Amino acid sequence: MHLPDEMLHGAVCPVTAMLSAVGVATAAVAALRVRQPLPSAAKCGAVSALIFAGQLVNFPISGGTSGHLLGGVLASALLGTPLGVLAMSLVVTVQCLIFADGGLSVLGANLLNMAILGAGVGGLLWERCTARRLLDLAGIAWCCVLIGAAACSAELAMAGTVTWAQVLPAMLGVHALIGLGEAVLTVVVYWVWNRRDETLREKNLRPALVGLSALLIGLLIAPFSSRLPDGLEWVARPYAFYKSTAPHFAGLAPDYLFPGVKNAALATSLAGAAGVLAIFAIAWSAASSLTRLRNSAKISAA
Repeated sequence: MHLPDEMLHGAVCPVTAMLSAVGVATAAVAALRVRQPLPSAAKCGAVSALIFAGQLVNFPISGGTSGHLLGGVLASALLGTPLGVLAMSLVVTVQCLIFADGGLSVLGANLLNMAILGAGVGGLLWERCTARRLLDLAGIAWCCVLIGAAACSAELAMAGTVTWAQVLPAMLGVHALIGLGEAVLTVVVYWVWNRRDETLREKNLRPALVGLSALLIGLLIAPFSSRLPDGLEWVARPYAFYKSTAPHFAGLAPDYLFPGVKNAALATSLAGAAGVLAIFAIAWSAASSLTRLRNSAKISAA
């Protein structure tokens, strides 16, 4: 669901950028003010890295298209809504700046669709579930994929790229199928993380194992990702609003290919691993900084 530069024009870009900036700032303030302790820096890094790795792997669905994990609901379910929004914002921003996945001029729209709406709305819905059953989590994950698809459709229509009547039914139809994969992956990862294994809990091994899993996905599975068009590309082609052009901002490793490596599989593998490590390091550093700021504020208030 990463919009490229050429799909959005006009006022939609600055408006979505402003909305996303407000959303990210609100999430940061909420993370500093939330009463319960923040998740560890290692957990924030591991979850962020796993979501990035999950987005590297497209899975085929019916109709000649593919989808991948978005991860917004998963991030908020594991980290809490404020940090879930920040984790997704980090992933989407790194994808844009380093891998040219999603255009720089439409970064605000991509943040709005996947981080603010995906992780923000999804996290708030999960917080309001009293029973917190896995079935509830699956339903929220599925719904948030459709919410993001609807927001993307609205942005395309307001930009004059394609009419609302054309794009909305097509986007909702294909993303309803992608949402099933999102629901399954969200539930599986959430269940695995929260298994009552005292050895893992006492030795704090969960973040290490999840981080290692993300690294292995980037190294070993990403090169074999489905090459079928994703949901947005599949919808765009019949209406001729998808024109593959060089991105305005090329990034350091465009199209998830490590620079200077001629073998495509190896280049993808190295780029995936580098992205996982970069996401983990940035998320770990940001979470550590937030914790220090919270502690300083508490000391000052006392």
